[in-house]
Amino acid sequence: MSPAVGASVPLLGESNRAMTPASVSGAVFNVATSIVGAGIMSIPAIMKVLGVVPAFAMIIVVAVLAELSVEFLMRFTHSGETRTYAGVMREAFGSPGALVVQVCVIITNVGALILYLIIIGDVLSGKQDGGEVHLGILQQWFGIHWWNSREFALLFTLVFVMFPLVLYKRVESLKYSSAVSTFLAVAFVGICCGLAISALVQGKTQTPRLFPRLDYQTSFFDLFTAVPVVVTAFTFHFNVHPIGFEFAKPSQMTTAVRLALLLCAVIYISVGLFGYLLFGDSTQSDILINFDQSNDSVVGSLFSTLVRVSYALHIMLVFPLLNFSLRSNIDEVLFSNKPMLATDNKRFMILTLVLLVFSYLAAIAIPDIWYFFQFLGSSSAVCLAFIFPGSIVLRDAYGISTKRDKIIALIMIILAVVTSVLAISTNIYNVLSSKS
Repeated sequence: MSPAVGASVPLLGESNRAMTPASVSGAVFNVATSIVGAGIMSIPAIMKVLGVVPAFAMIIVVAVLAELSVEFLMRFTHSGETRTYAGVMREAFGSPGALVVQVCVIITNVGALILYLIIIGDVLSGKQDGGEVHLGILQQWFGIHWWNSREFALLFTLVFVMFPLVLYKRVESLKYSSAVSTFLAVAFVGICCGLAISALVQGKTQTPRLFPRLDYQTSFFDLFTAVPVVVTAFTFHFNVHPIGFEFAKPSQMTTAVRLALLLCAVIYISVGLFGYLLFGDSTQSDILINFDQSNDSVVGSLFSTLVRVSYALHIMLVFPLLNFSLRSNIDEVLFSNKPMLATDNKRFMILTLVLLVFSYLAAIAIPDIWYFFQFLGSSSAVCLAFIFPGSIVLRDAYGISTKRDKIIALIMIILAVVTSVLAISTNIYNVLSSKS
């Protein structure tokens, strides 16, 4: 049963018939941009930890599971009377289920937005790590001035780049910025590919390991810490409903998701392989550090600058998509009895400004939340991507789950829970060991 005609899309005050349907190409770019965020820089390190073959397999398996989980979500959504992720959970588990989803989306996306601004600040204005100072590209180009300080550079970026984009009330309106963002990710792949091939021809590369090497530095349980990184890299489920319900036909969303996942899997595999081939065992958890360390020549400095600029621009264009779902979920939690957000310009503007100001102040006050973000990837992101969709299938509120669906959902949940518990435990152990 299809949703009732005229049911409201999140943030949108028009019915499906009143608005221009979204295009598949626009949705592919929006989904791809929702997927490819800060996690792309950690994929080469996954190759180093797991080896090429297991890393390839993990990326493919997680992409397939992500596609299945989205298919579950949309099928149960179209069988009910809701058009949001929280609404599907409410129909399956009542109000507590909806609240859990909303809290996970809020925590995950707030953390991501703060992390993105921190990364942008690091790239533009540099940072101080202990006694070592890393200059940003603005300081390298123009010297150190008040106007290229971290505070001013981030404020300028928020006001003139991000603010105009977060004012859109339809996800489809972001398709062009998402297309540019996807192009920048592909350009990064091209740079890594070119550098890796050049290094290969010059004989400067190391032979990549096909399988993991377990020694005193890497234990068996350390391998599980790679899982949440890949899962987080494929978590876009908070934007599935806003994007999907701007289509005229539900089948178009399925096509868009499959194409976007295929594109992102190729990007991740390419970045991981070429990045690992380029830096070998010296590959850092954030490959930007490797590029920063390889700028001892004119060519190295040029490519380091290109990589950092393209990455910062890419993150700027990912920001509005995460802000979109974050804003709608906060509004649904705080103002569930109010009219739709898109029909109330005052509430829409206040929420938008509060989120931007909070993200800005947090990014200025907190130098690094990477470890916190890693724990989020092991918990809330895994829940949003696999545990909640699998639970909806097992609950089967509408009696539409097949035996195959329930088996897949059960496997999905078991894998997610086991790997997350092991990853969180290993991360906590490693943090405590490093401090002792």
